Amino acid sequence: MQRLLEAELIYGRLLTISEPHLVERYNKAMKGFGLPETRLSEFEIDMTGFSPQVASELNDKDYLDPLKVNRRFIIMTPDQENLPVVHTSFSNTAGLMHEFYEANARAISAVTIRDALYGEIEDSVAKVDTLEDLLKINEVSFRVLSAEDILSRAAELRGLVDRLKAEPDAWRDDAMLNRMVELAKKTGDIRENKLVPDQLVFRHESYWANHFGGVYIFHEGRDATVICDKDAPGFRRSRPWQVSYIPIDDHKRVFEFLMRSGRIELPRGSWAAATGLLQHRANMTLEGLIRETVADADFKASDPIWRQTWLSRHVGLVAEEGSYPFLQDLSRKLAQTGQANINDIPHKWRFLAVRAKPDHPDFWLVGRLIAQLTPRDYVSRFVFDKQGFYDSYEHFGEMFREHVVSTLADTYLKDKKTFRQRLYGIGGPTHA
Repeated sequence: MQRLLEAELIYGRLLTISEPHLVERYNKAMKGFGLPETRLSEFEIDMTGFSPQVASELNDKDYLDPLKVNRRFIIMTPDQENLPVVHTSFSNTAGLMHEFYEANARAISAVTIRDALYGEIEDSVAKVDTLEDLLKINEVSFRVLSAEDILSRAAELRGLVDRLKAEPDAWRDDAMLNRMVELAKKTGDIRENKLVPDQLVFRHESYWANHFGGVYIFHEGRDATVICDKDAPGFRRSRPWQVSYIPIDDHKRVFEFLMRSGRIELPRGSWAAATGLLQHRANMTLEGLIRETVADADFKASDPIWRQTWLSRHVGLVAEEGSYPFLQDLSRKLAQTGQANINDIPHKWRFLAVRAKPDHPDFWLVGRLIAQLTPRDYVSRFVFDKQGFYDSYEHFGEMFREHVVSTLADTYLKDKKTFRQRLYGIGGPTHA
């Protein structure tokens, strides 16, 4: 993983915590979770407060996600809002955290001047044993505490202020007035500084969960569709009257669901020509074929002439596998006629011909699913499914790893928003 670290393709764009008072606050939050305090004087954190360095020190990458449900968080500064989430068991953790930051911006800004916020994103289940447990999660509630106890002190001060206003003789109570002064020294003027977060409950919409090999749950009102391994506990048994189940290896049914529910864009010249996505996938497919055929292929020489030479020497193999010539033919057809009938495309290649619908609320989740089902496209896998990318990267040879890192650094990392807009039709969040 060292190459990924150096290129900031893993644990990149994190916030450094090095000031002693911030390290002390972080440790108080850790103590609040019942965790050992870090001995590090400097470490980095993501949007949720997860630190790769602290995880390494504890030898526990799940120290803020011990049961892969009810995710813990530590907020040191409002600046964390625009950081990535680098380790999570739910695809919408970043979205939920972003909603929390946005809805409680004033309180977070006020509290973190003197304190750190920490707590849990509480689901309706304590652990996940079956798919039914995941289906029970419809909304989450943020349970929020503060390392220096400012929140409880602010609540106490608010009660004393209300008493002072309501009771005519309360101003004669010297002990109460002294306590108010003592509390105000810690909290500041609570009439001006909003210290208690307002909105703590948020909807848990469609998402991917890192359970049972990966589970996609798409909500449609009261109904849901689950896409996962058919051997997952509860598959086709939990709420069969309300939930549809599709094995993730049944690409035909998965595609039909996404098409029927309006979550994908079918191949059209209107977007294919402008984005270059099909040609991108053709290039990714060709690289995949080369890697699978020549284990020690030198991709440093991977220019158009090198690729064409390889193609001419492996015409039979490329034709038999079929996906590369399919993408080339489809690109030409769309350029000439502007459209293609999806029914004329074999099921095994349909996911290569479509993209997630940019204006659909489930765009990122569908992008993740398509990336998982078209694994040769390591660029899209990195954009939408980083954990899947890291797992695949472990199986690449050293020369191909070097090429992959170079490609991502020269394309996606240079300007993420522009790259996503051009290929996938959406700029996306800054924390992606």
